[in-house]
Amino acid sequence: MDIITTEKLTFQYEDSHRKVLENFDLTIEKGKFTALLGHNGSGKSSLAKLFNGILLPEGGKVYVSGMDTQNEQLLLDIRKCCGLVFQNPDNQLIASIIEDDVAFAPENLGIPSEEIRQRVDDALKCVGMYEYRMRSPHHLSGGQKQRVAIAGIVAMRPSVIVLDEPTAMLDPKGRKEVVETIQRLNRDYGITAILITHNMDEAALADRIVVIEKGKILLDGTPKEIFSEYEILKATGLDVPQITALSYELHKAGFPIDSCILSVEEFVEQITKVL
Repeated sequence: MDIITTEKLTFQYEDSHRKVLENFDLTIEKGKFTALLGHNGSGKSSLAKLFNGILLPEGGKVYVSGMDTQNEQLLLDIRKCCGLVFQNPDNQLIASIIEDDVAFAPENLGIPSEEIRQRVDDALKCVGMYEYRMRSPHHLSGGQKQRVAIAGIVAMRPSVIVLDEPTAMLDPKGRKEVVETIQRLNRDYGITAILITHNMDEAALADRIVVIEKGKILLDGTPKEIFSEYEILKATGLDVPQITALSYELHKAGFPIDSCILSVEEFVEQITKVL
């Protein structure tokens, strides 16, 4: 079952002479973890805002759980269904206490106080930040701040979370915390996850990767299928996970190993057999 569908979607910013997306058709399956890859300007971040109704199509349609984003009366329901997490968590943290920050969106939805209390606790536990609930967000690390920002979306009980380069400003520890949180939300809570990223190792963890180039879909498939297209990705200036690049070069040099290995564990297993 598809939870997001675009039909001949076209979008262009008013101050631009180029269409960001043109006749763009994409479906996102409910409960799956999808990664969107592409250069800056390829249309990924615009697509995230179109999913959430922040931007509206110039042409074509975007449907979120069957709801047309161009129907103004449905925008609140669409945003309840599809939460959006931005690159900089400081842009989403507004309260002086973490639990108040997470409660902000449910309060604005008019949810009863007792249910808000439960939602806040559940959301903070979900992202592993419950023990920090009475602290100030400004005393947290970057990864912790982003997890609180994610909790703020989770408290709205969305079916879909779209994360627009949520790890771009984080150190390796923070990136690991956030990626593990995304995986847990998808695996344990059944939330459909859409991750926009430039990090190929993060993308390799998804069920599906969609590569966008100049507003069109260049490649669409499993991580194994996408990163097997090494030459196509390189030709467009995109990368592959480091371990995949290494396995590709060794395979090309005549070593009897898979040319598209996605994890260090798999690489060690195959290279050990060769040695």
